[in-house]
Amino acid sequence: MSERVMAGRTDGLITLGAADALWVDLTADSAVPTASGAFTRSPAHARVGYVLLGGHVVTTVRASGGQWSVPEVEVRRAAAELNAVGMDRQDLVRIGPFRGAPRQERSEGTPLRWRQRITRELQELGSPERAARREVGRPHHLAGIDWRQILVEQTRNGTQRTWWLPRAVVRLLDAAEHTETQWVQVARTRRASAAVTEPPSHPRQAKDADGRKTTSPEGPTASLRPYNKELEGQLYSVLSRKAGTSRRVAGWVCAVCRTAPATVLDHCHEHGYVRAPVCRSCNTLERPDHLYSNDIRVANRYTRLFHTDTEHWLRHWHRCPGCRARTTLPLPHLAAWTAHIACRSLRPTHRAPRGRKPCGVLRVSWTGSQNAPRSCLLTVIVDFCPSGEHRVLARVPYREVAERFRVWLAETAPAVAAAAGPDRLDGLPAQFRPVIADTSGEGQALF
Repeated sequence: MSERVMAGRTDGLITLGAADALWVDLTADSAVPTASGAFTRSPAHARVGYVLLGGHVVTTVRASGGQWSVPEVEVRRAAAELNAVGMDRQDLVRIGPFRGAPRQERSEGTPLRWRQRITRELQELGSPERAARREVGRPHHLAGIDWRQILVEQTRNGTQRTWWLPRAVVRLLDAAEHTETQWVQVARTRRASAAVTEPPSHPRQAKDADGRKTTSPEGPTASLRPYNKELEGQLYSVLSRKAGTSRRVAGWVCAVCRTAPATVLDHCHEHGYVRAPVCRSCNTLERPDHLYSNDIRVANRYTRLFHTDTEHWLRHWHRCPGCRARTTLPLPHLAAWTAHIACRSLRPTHRAPRGRKPCGVLRVSWTGSQNAPRSCLLTVIVDFCPSGEHRVLARVPYREVAERFRVWLAETAPAVAAAAGPDRLDGLPAQFRPVIADTSGEGQALF
C-alpha cells in the first residue's frame, strides 16, 4: 500500500482522492483497464451513499468535517475481484447502436444503465476517435472501468457503425448494473422501515458513536436464485406482456453461465416457447455474426457452442418443448451446426506457421423453411477464401440435415437425446411459425 493512501486513512476510512490512488495502484496489472477517477469523476455516486467498482458496491460515509470517505477494505476487495477477471479482446459482444431503444420498466431504473450511457455519449460526440481528440485527458469510466480503451468500432457497408466490447467486460458491467439495482432496493426498504419505526422527535439518531453520518446501509446485495424450470412450457408472447416480468427475471442467475445475473428471457423463435432467463452475454454468444431472413454467417464462437460446452448448450436449446419433441434445433442453429460440424471436412485449409488452418468465413443460406422440409435446401459456402471466394462447399436437404443432427446428438449428448423424441408432442401448437429475423429492439434474444 502506498504512503499517500496511508496518510489519508482514519479508522479504516480513506478519502475519495486516496481511494482513487489506491484503486489505480491495485489494478495496475488487471486485464480490464481501469480509470483514475473512479471515485471522484462521473458517473461515481459518492453523495448518494455508494460507488460502483466492477460488480462491487463500495459504501461512502460522510465524516463530521463534511469530507466523504470509503472503507479501505472494500476498495481492496473490489480490486481483488476485478484482478481475477480474464479478458479476451477478440471475444466481442455488440453493445449498439440498435434500431430500437432498450425497454425497461419504469420501476426498475438503475443509475448505471451502461449501454444507454455509452450509446448516448458516442452519438453526441461522434466517432470514438473524434471524441478522444476532443476530450484528451478526461477519464471515461463505468464502474471504474475505462471502457474507451477497449471499445471497438466496426463499419459495415461503409455507413453503419456498430460498437463492441469484450464479453468479459459486458458480463462485468451487467453484474454491476444488477448489483446497483439490488443495493438501491435494499437501501430504500431499510429507509422506509426506519422511517416507520423511529420516533419523529429524534432526527439526529442517524449518527453513529463517532459522529459519522451514514448515508445509506451497508447491507449485502440480495442473492440470486438458480433457475429450476419455473417458466417451462410458457409462451414468450404471453409472458413478455405480463407486468413485472423484468423484475422477476432479474432475480435469477443466468441459466447458462450460472455466474452473471439474468437480464433477458431466451426463447425459441420457431415455436415461441421460453427457454430460460439468461444474461445478455450468453444470449449474444449463440447469435451468428449476421442474421438475415435466410442467410447467416457462422461465427468462430460456435466452437464453444458445438465443442467446448456442447452438452450444456444442447440441453439449454432443448428447454424449448418444440425443439425437444422434434429432436432438432431452430433453423439458424441447425444451419450453423451443418457448416461447423457436418461439413467440417469439406472446408479448405491453408498452410500456417503451426500446421494448417481453415480459411475464410463460413456462411449458410437456405431456401424454404423447416415447415416445408421437402423443399428446404441448405447451402454451405466459404467466403473470403484465397483459393476461390464464395466457394460452395455443399448443398444439403433439410431432412438429411435433421437426420444427421439426431445421430450426432445421440453420440455427443446421450442424456439430451434420451429426453427428446416424438412421444412428447402434448401441448405443442398445431402449426409452427416460420423463422423470423428479429432486427428490432436491442438485437438480443434472437432464438
